[in-house]
Amino acid sequence: MSQRIKQLIFLCLMALSIFSTSASAEGIKIKSFELERVDNDWLLNAAFQIELSPGLEEAVQKGVVLYFQAEFDLTRSRWYWFDEKPAIAQRQTRLSYQPLTQQYRIASEGFTFSAKTLSEALQAVGSIGGWRVIESGQLDANKSYTASLRMTLDLSKLPKPFQVNALNNRDWNVSSDWYRFAFSPNGPNVIKQ
Repeated sequence: MSQRIKQLIFLCLMALSIFSTSASAEGIKIKSFELERVDNDWLLNAAFQIELSPGLEEAVQKGVVLYFQAEFDLTRSRWYWFDEKPAIAQRQTRLSYQPLTQQYRIASEGFTFSAKTLSEALQAVGSIGGWRVIESGQLDANKSYTASLRMTLDLSKLPKPFQVNALNNRDWNVSSDWYRFAFSPNGPNVIKQ
């Protein structure tokens, strides 16, 4: 292959990587997580980075309430049957904008928080602390499991006209990938990424 063809291929690959990076800038990504044993239960602390498309930002500014759902599940593979799921947990966080006070409101599990900017509000939505995901009686200490974690924008909670728009528009389908990791109840008391 000539040097010129190699340079052309290299430039095409660079352009493709830049395009894919800018195209995937919006969405949800997991930044960190920690699974910690406290009194034989396991608590999850996690941080997600959430970036909304301009259309979603405008919708929030105009009064559309967004619901983000964090999902955690624990599975154990079985060769003879379907996978066992001893622990499944979901947590919903609500994000809204109050035009009178010009503040964002975040509500989750009875707690509310106010933020002055959208970036502060999204940081609060993406922060999970002390969430009990596994209770002591749900595990067999001699077995190993796979834990999975993700966060999504719950489209089913949007007003009906926006649900129709979300079906036709990829900008409204905001979700992180499932993050999976090996988990053993007899392992360390704190599991971090």
